[in-house]
Amino acid sequence: MNYDDLAAIYDQQYDSYRSDLHFYAGLAGGVGGRVLELGAGTGRVTAFLTRRGVPVVGLEPSREMRARAQARSEREGLSLNLVAGDMQSFALGESFGLIIAPFNALMHLYAPSEQLQALENIRAHLAPGGTFAFDLYVPRFGALGTLRHEGETFHAPDGSRTDLFLLQRHDPPRQLITTEYFVDTALPTGELRRTFHTLTQRYYTRFEVEWLLRCAGFGAPRVTGSFQGGPLTEGSEVMIFQAQASAGRGGSQGL
Repeated sequence: MNYDDLAAIYDQQYDSYRSDLHFYAGLAGGVGGRVLELGAGTGRVTAFLTRRGVPVVGLEPSREMRARAQARSEREGLSLNLVAGDMQSFALGESFGLIIAPFNALMHLYAPSEQLQALENIRAHLAPGGTFAFDLYVPRFGALGTLRHEGETFHAPDGSRTDLFLLQRHDPPRQLITTEYFVDTALPTGELRRTFHTLTQRYYTRFEVEWLLRCAGFGAPRVTGSFQGGPLTEGSEVMIFQAQASAGRGGSQGL
């Protein structure tokens, strides 16, 4: 999937998302060394941690996403440590006391073989006693097959207005949700431009994730249903996992 094409709309759509920031900052505050963020995107979490003095490495495969993260760092007067790479094959030559994959990053792994390869690679980069923390949304979808506008309107400094419409399709046997984005931009000249983007994500269930973690050499994770630490319940919108490598299965990248 070409995430370069999604970088602009991703940056607009999720730049103001704040629900997870203090959770990951709290975890990072208890780590003495560097933190690794997987799927850093346009730098939303990376910049937040960096502003708080956390030494963080942001791994991101998309060149355009990294470029937007770099532009963010320049706007905010920060120096972000961004690295090109994907979760399955990155090799950084060091281990980390905390590795995070915020905001559904693991949902861009589609097959069990990809998921296990990524999780094993993540485990190999964990320092002894280190933690892998990530969040995934609970699979619950809006009206499927219906074009809808969910109040997402963006105003640019040049006076243009962008409205985001989306249509979702569900593939239950493969646990895939595909979102088609229709992005309408009204320019100050009166011209209307429409762009179209498609994003497919592989969603998970709680016990599927726990099984994958076990298969990849992690111990039983701590699972919560909110960033404030509440239990995972029927009404939860997010699943948060914190896992450590099983005894004798820690990483060796920094050795």
